[in-house]
This record gives sequence, C-alpha cells and structure tokens, in this order.
Amino acid sequence: MTDLVERLVPEELWVLFRRVVPPTEVIRPQGGGRRRAGDREALAAIIFVATSGCTWRQLPPVFGPSWQTVYRRFAQWSRARVWARLHRVILDELGARGDLDWSRCAIDSVSLRAAKGGH
Repeated sequence: MTDLVERLVPEELWVLFRRVVPPTEVIRPQGGGRRRAGDREALAAIIFVATSGCTWRQLPPVFGPSWQTVYRRFAQWSRARVWARLHRVILDELGARGDLDWSRCAIDSVSLRAAKGGH
C-alpha cells in the first residue's frame, strides 16, 4: 500500500498539500475510538477516484480508510477550499522554478448581459 500511496502522492506534493490543509481537530469526549485515518492515504484515495473514474463505493480497500471516510474527508476539504489553495500553491511553486510555459495558456471568460437599470 505504501508504494501506491507514495506513487499517487509523491513527497513533493505531500509537502505542498500539508501547507494548505486545515489542521485536524479530533474530539473524543469519551475517549477511545479508532485512530484517525491518515491524510496522505485519504488524499491518495481521492486522487485514485478522480483519475480512475471509479465511484466512492468502488474504492479498493488497499488504501486503508473506508470509502465513507475518504468521501467525508473530500467533502471537508472541498468546503475548506483546499483544492483551490493547492492549485494556487502548485502554480506558484512551478512559476518560481520557471517550469510554467505561459506560451501555451488559455484565458476563458464569460460574458453576462447587464440587468436593466444597472442592478
């Protein structure tokens, strides 16, 4: 499993991801319970679902966390805008290294008709 996780989430990506993911707060008033599934394993599972086209329920158990845990983490990180921040951090990192080729970029815009009365 470690090889798969490290292949899907290489160390360089993991370092960048840790910069944008919000800190985890585990609250267990009664104590006990299961150990929280690792963020790196959850991220690898999310990447697997996104790139393989499988459904959450089809997620192979080799990743460790259940599909419900992976989906819950995906939803939490989506609400926290982790993906947008990660995208920005990756672009900044690539730009700082000079690894972005801006000659092949595309700019997209949307035109909307203004409401009557300017409101």
